[in-house]
Amino acid sequence: MGRGAGFGKVILFGEHFVVHGIPGIVSAIDSTADAEVKKNVEGIIVNDERKGANGYAAKKRTQQKESIERMLRTMGIDPKKASLEIWLGGNLPGFSGIGASAASSVAIARAIAKEFEMDLSDGRINEAAYEAEKAYAGNPSGIDNTAATYGGLIWFKKNLSGGPNTIEKLNIREPVEIIIGNTGIVADTKEMVAGVAARKKNNPKKYNPLFKQAEGIAFPARKALEEFNLKKVGKLMNENHHLLRKIEVSCKELDYLVTLAREQGAFGAKLTGGGGGGCMVALTPRKELQEAVATAMEKEGFKVLRTKIGIKKT
Repeated sequence: MGRGAGFGKVILFGEHFVVHGIPGIVSAIDSTADAEVKKNVEGIIVNDERKGANGYAAKKRTQQKESIERMLRTMGIDPKKASLEIWLGGNLPGFSGIGASAASSVAIARAIAKEFEMDLSDGRINEAAYEAEKAYAGNPSGIDNTAATYGGLIWFKKNLSGGPNTIEKLNIREPVEIIIGNTGIVADTKEMVAGVAARKKNNPKKYNPLFKQAEGIAFPARKALEEFNLKKVGKLMNENHHLLRKIEVSCKELDYLVTLAREQGAFGAKLTGGGGGGCMVALTPRKELQEAVATAMEKEGFKVLRTKIGIKKT
């Protein structure tokens, strides 16, 4: 039996913009998707026991099947001839926006590699997971699977010419507490990404300046993280959320949670991931602040994940 794991992630800066070549900053979190794979008699069977938003697994099931087939082909295995039983679990909830699909893709790829006695580097695992992500996101940037594979805090820039993406590890003084609040809405990342691309194409006069502003946020955000200036990081997160609202990927539930987090003292808050539902992230250094923000959200009936950014691969 082969086993593997992949980190969940939170995009701190640049979701959607990163698809179009703008730099983004992503962090792994201390929750993982875990997979076990063993050869069976016939066909591909997936037992998905992850906990998450109601309807997540059902809504993503067709995409999940396509993703595994894409992954197998990338790894040199004919999906029509493959006979595998796949189990998915772990402590990463199946929320939209925290890289659940990418984490599971990395976990499955690692488990398949071990079951088939393949000696694959992290780079090869990342390639397989990126191909799998196309089933979920259509035109993924690659930022989710990169965080799921390597862990830590990463500066990411997609190469629009087809060459290698820029992947740089960033170092911060210590892991920092955050809150991830879930709207309970299962979002379709593929639709959200396609929608932004269409609106950008149809209205470049509005969208091009917004993308330029996003680029102008990414560089000072990197500097603030490296200098551990968390107040500055939070302020820039707020600015990033404003831009995401401008490109029409937020929703009233996300905006409500973002406002609630700020009112409770969060240094900054924004949607994270594809938007249209899914999750938001609040920067809440120290356990006391993290708990205060989390409790306020839970009192309103929302599910919350207490976690940290800057978690390194072990």
